[in-house]
Amino acid sequence: MSSKSKKNKTDKVKKNQKPGLRKAGNGLSPWEIVKISRHPARPVFQDYLKLIFYNFIALHGDRRFADDPAIAGGFAKIEGNKIIVVGHYKGKNTEENIERNFGMAKPEGYRKALRLMRLAERFNIPVVTIIDTPGAFPGIEAEERGQAESIAKNITEMAKIKVPIVAVVIGEGGSGGALGIGVGDKILMLSRSIYSVISPEGCASILWRDAAYAPDAAKALNLTADALLKLDVIDEIIEEPSKGAHTGINKTAENVKKSIIKNLKLLSNLSVDELLENRYKKYSNMGKFADKKTS
Repeated sequence: MSSKSKKNKTDKVKKNQKPGLRKAGNGLSPWEIVKISRHPARPVFQDYLKLIFYNFIALHGDRRFADDPAIAGGFAKIEGNKIIVVGHYKGKNTEENIERNFGMAKPEGYRKALRLMRLAERFNIPVVTIIDTPGAFPGIEAEERGQAESIAKNITEMAKIKVPIVAVVIGEGGSGGALGIGVGDKILMLSRSIYSVISPEGCASILWRDAAYAPDAAKALNLTADALLKLDVIDEIIEEPSKGAHTGINKTAENVKKSIIKNLKLLSNLSVDELLENRYKKYSNMGKFADKKTS
């Protein structure tokens, strides 16, 4: 193949790629990205609260049962814009993680999140959600208080919230635990984060009855940012250092901030009817495929 033909082929590939898709993997395997997304030094919600948002006023409780420390939220500002921000609240050390249940929310956490989103709707201000959880808490008490119902209701109600919603996956986006605050008009992901219906270990235990197959499951699940962008599950990849956000927290936070502001601005130009219609189309189109019949 001539050098000119090679150049034309390369240009064609670049033209067909979505923004951020080419760089996101950077040669790392899905399992390597899983490990980076779980790094103990990786920035968590409270780091971004300090670096991106200001005038944060925390609001507590679901007005039914309790205040779940695994989810935090309240009023805040970003670049002068008033918002409601809600996110999974992992700890920075073992003691904090135990207190916050490692970011695994119970029903009261999801009900608190929905209460805050409805408050945003009442005041006509957008919502930003920060996703970082291995999954919803699977304990007996959570099931007794309606874990599945609370997540399902959040998904249903978030589809109808009449203000813009921007969701950002900053670490682990695990199963229904992530979806409970993950229905957004724009879904953004850090390039070393993951978003999946189940953890690789859980998937491997079901399919192969052996968690040692987790690396194979990670590849099959398409849980990386570049794979999900290609499948139209997410809308944008936010770049972070190749070894993880913890190696460049300030730069990563700045990238997250710029992306949130950009997308909030885009969504602010839409009417309520357009916003809800686009949101409906976004999720109803996921998973569709065409079956080409061979003659």
